[in-house]
Amino acid sequence: MGQRKDDPMERRLRAFKNIMLVSPGFYSKFSHMQTIDSLSINTIRTLCMDAVQKANSGHPGTPMAMAPVVYVLWQEFLRFDPEDPIWPDRDRFILSAGHASTLLYSVLHLAGVKAVNRKYERLGDLSVPLDDLENFRQLESRCPGHPEYRWTSGVETTTGPLGQGVATSVGIALASKWLAERYNRPNFPLFDYDVYALAGDGCMMEGISSEAASLAGHLRLSNLCWIYDNNHITIEGNTSLAFSEDVAGRFLAYGWNVHRVSNANDLDLLREAFNHFKKATDRPTLIIVDSHIAYGAPTKQDTSAAHGEPLGEEEIRATKRRYGWPEDAKFMVPPEVLEDFRAKIGQRGAKARGDWMELFAAYEKEYPELAAETLSIQHREPPKGWDADIPTFPPDAKGIASRDSSGKVLNAIAKNHPWLIGGSADLSPSTKTRLIFEGAGEIGRDSLGGRNIHFGIREHAMGAILNGLALAKLRVFGSGFLIFSDYGRGSLRLAAIMELPVIYIFTHDSIGVGEDGPTHQPVEQLPSLRAIPGLTDIRPCDANEVVEAWRVIMEMKHEPVALILSRQALPTLDRSKFAPATGLRRGAYVLSDASNGSPEVLLIATGSEVSLCVRAQEALKNKGIEARVISIPSWKLFEDQDATYRESVLPSQIKARVSVEQSARFGWERYVGIDGARIGMRTFGESAPLQKLVTKFGFTVEAVVSAAEEQVKSTKR
Repeated sequence: MGQRKDDPMERRLRAFKNIMLVSPGFYSKFSHMQTIDSLSINTIRTLCMDAVQKANSGHPGTPMAMAPVVYVLWQEFLRFDPEDPIWPDRDRFILSAGHASTLLYSVLHLAGVKAVNRKYERLGDLSVPLDDLENFRQLESRCPGHPEYRWTSGVETTTGPLGQGVATSVGIALASKWLAERYNRPNFPLFDYDVYALAGDGCMMEGISSEAASLAGHLRLSNLCWIYDNNHITIEGNTSLAFSEDVAGRFLAYGWNVHRVSNANDLDLLREAFNHFKKATDRPTLIIVDSHIAYGAPTKQDTSAAHGEPLGEEEIRATKRRYGWPEDAKFMVPPEVLEDFRAKIGQRGAKARGDWMELFAAYEKEYPELAAETLSIQHREPPKGWDADIPTFPPDAKGIASRDSSGKVLNAIAKNHPWLIGGSADLSPSTKTRLIFEGAGEIGRDSLGGRNIHFGIREHAMGAILNGLALAKLRVFGSGFLIFSDYGRGSLRLAAIMELPVIYIFTHDSIGVGEDGPTHQPVEQLPSLRAIPGLTDIRPCDANEVVEAWRVIMEMKHEPVALILSRQALPTLDRSKFAPATGLRRGAYVLSDASNGSPEVLLIATGSEVSLCVRAQEALKNKGIEARVISIPSWKLFEDQDATYRESVLPSQIKARVSVEQSARFGWERYVGIDGARIGMRTFGESAPLQKLVTKFGFTVEAVVSAAEEQVKSTKR
């Protein structure tokens, strides 16, 4: 492959060769002491230990121990083109043990992976220049403490919280199978990529990995390979302190293919293991690799320190002596190593990608409509006509639960949006998220191209799998009760960090759950979701706000959304009398203003409580008090508006304010002020019929009117 003269890797090679001219005898002796395999592996190891030592922060042990594993995988098996790290049919490598991030950064540097900007346009510079590796964990470095998607090209998903990477890999692998079933045709294997995830003991202990592995085994995802670094060490010490299960037996019970490598440094055993995975066609594979953490550091006694702390200069020199490495060399990259990476993964990846591009060009001629769909998927563009059948809802005093109206809208959209897929954590009959139109189909072990995913009772794994599907550019949704958002918060938070447009549909949004009691009545969940940066919250007040919410959601490309819906019926407002539901787009809007245009008090609410405020407005008018009702379905969208619009909705001169929401009052001070009235939950709920609960906790017209009257009086004193 030809290189530009200003290629950073080319400059690096020239600089290194110039340095070695100073002492050619030394370099000749050094370079002939090792095979290219050992030279490359030790380059990875020394880069990792040098980066951690310079940062005085990080984890050198796992990168040093797993360097042979990653070397063999990248150089001999991974279908990946460093020149185009977003090629759709590339194999994915995920570092689930994200604390070992220098391992990935070192390989990205040596492979010459090129950078892609936030718009996924290729730039041509190195994704990980050596300068960034030398500034590991420092401000603005492309080598942060844990791998971050959209920050460092070649990082397939953000990892760090243990178990997240392997769980996310299940979604990416499922996406490959789904895309293949929908788009592959005879002689056109357009999608056929494999997914590899490197995990540690911590990943195996975290419950999310068990959830995800169970589902992956059930679905027989044969394109999924987890590599388990079985080093028996965590931060506190040997895993025997808390972990003694038979991991191999556990995965065999999940329905996985299990292979063991007794020595992480035996390259032939590693090759055999990866070939074993490639031959498995009916189940996912777990490769258990026995290793010794910080392998090669013979004087280190505290293995937990080797895992989580820099080795120290003395230890590094001793380790480099053992590797046959110049003791005082820092961040040394022999030119043979760069050349070998180019010759192996570079040339192999370029050919694989080139062949695929030729295949796609022929596919585009043979199946132009399907090819256009795949391009839309890659650009996160919805298909034309996706909103053609969205219903509108006539005024109805009795109304409809927002979970029901959402289900109708979702099905209307999905019918015209072929790559919108999703499901629930065993709750679709309750969340109304089942796709029921003709041809929707189920995703199961014998048919992975359906539209309905059955996640089982696995909220956390569901969130991570949704992230994986979204990383493969599919449009996805997952649903559950709002109270159970807590079970999947880690995955939801990572979706916000990665800017993935995952749709979370949370129903049973309040004490309206009634008799199910406080264990199922969300109180703190909505305020806590609003606290997540980048997550858009939407709690519609009626069916037509639900319609508008879905229109807004489907236009988003980089924002996860939490759509908060009711179990109980909500009156469908007469929009000829009230402001149009399109006001939802701006997060908050004046639903019903004072009859004289000069409100004395503002009534601010979300969801089911908006209609309560409408009734309170009428009662206040009968008492001679003019009120403005403001629907604020999305704090996030409202905060995104300019100051002029926000002031038009919430005029600063009107101090009398009342917020009404069946959740914790936390946060409402920003809209009603310190002296404003906040009608909300101060405790957990209770088990009782809904009407008993709303009376006890103050969600009545009388309570709202009383609070508004007091506010008006207090601001006139």
